[in-house]
Amino acid sequence: MQLNKVTVDDINVKGKKVLVRCDFNVPLKDGVITNDNRITAALPTIKKLIADGGKVILCSHLGKPKNGPEDKFSLAPVALRLAELLGQDVVFANDDEVVGENAKKAVSEMNDGDVVLLQNTRFRKEETKNLEPFSSELASLAEVFVMDAFGSAHRAHCSTAGVTEHIKDTAVGYLMQKEINYLGNAVETPVRPFVAILGGAKVADKLNVISNLLEKCDTLIIGGGMAYTFLKAQGKEVGLSLVDDTKIDYCKEMIEKAEKLGKKLLLPIDTTIAAGFPNPIDAPIEVKVVDAGSIPADMEGLDIGTKTQELFADAVKNAKTVVWNGPMGVFENPTLAKGTIAVAKALAETDATTIIGGGDSAAAVIQLGFADKMSHISTGGGASLEYLEGKTLPGIAVIADK
Repeated sequence: MQLNKVTVDDINVKGKKVLVRCDFNVPLKDGVITNDNRITAALPTIKKLIADGGKVILCSHLGKPKNGPEDKFSLAPVALRLAELLGQDVVFANDDEVVGENAKKAVSEMNDGDVVLLQNTRFRKEETKNLEPFSSELASLAEVFVMDAFGSAHRAHCSTAGVTEHIKDTAVGYLMQKEINYLGNAVETPVRPFVAILGGAKVADKLNVISNLLEKCDTLIIGGGMAYTFLKAQGKEVGLSLVDDTKIDYCKEMIEKAEKLGKKLLLPIDTTIAAGFPNPIDAPIEVKVVDAGSIPADMEGLDIGTKTQELFADAVKNAKTVVWNGPMGVFENPTLAKGTIAVAKALAETDATTIIGGGDSAAAVIQLGFADKMSHISTGGGASLEYLEGKTLPGIAVIADK
């Protein structure tokens, strides 16, 4: 699935106003950015447009403001950090209505290569519903639209889709290009053997992903909280472990589907158990490892066990493509992070193309220090999941084809 979209390399922006949708949804604590990965990820596209002499107007959402504008969701800290990283001024257009007097004035005074950052797009109620007049107001600022926010590409909002109804020149940025190439190729034309690893808490979140990946991969590994529903579907004793009783038949179907397609479906063979969920999440906890089918009635599984760590690591050894989404246990707790660490380590040591599908697995890999050993860490949680499901993402669909 080669990217058949117009990219920033295909367009001429000299002297033109370019609206770029970035993903600056960064974590803030008391107005300070605690992790600027998303800002640094946007830099290649921004620098390219500056170098080409475009007038670069950036927009993004941040957090989930409920009732219109809120100071704590202002993009002001992002403007400061961006200016530091770019080594040039970034004019912050602080308008509660996003496209207000400040924005219009800032844009009208731009020279080629200047950068303006608009206020949080979600300060406008229309944004998430993709309604007018916000789409046309945003569009009125620019002549070209560049979509580079993969983390928001699965949502049809004013700033990701609506604007393209009013701006005819559209392209994807480098970050989008990278995401589509890695995730798209992994699922559509993987180098085999292709191993997919799914974890996380809920089966319900990953129904279509499990089904879609079974058709594409050679081996599907299931860990994390969702493994217990599969184990219960096999008639095993899971004690107080997290189980979705409404999905047991689905899990049985998937086990049968794997068999029918001749795919390997690996489930935990042992599990790390405790008397309850750690509270707080990183509190010291007493654990023991038991066979996956024999969890005592008053205990719950919170991570994969040692034999399972070996089994999963072994399955990755000869892979050529690995996609991983979702941790193997409660990785925020040092005692219960061993399964996730073992999988991360196995991925770090393989020669395969390793793709981490956003969300918690990305956080785990970064937190555990394995980030530089992975081929690609997706910047989108929900977006990468929907991509792995085989869905068309609205924020990609609206961009012009080559």
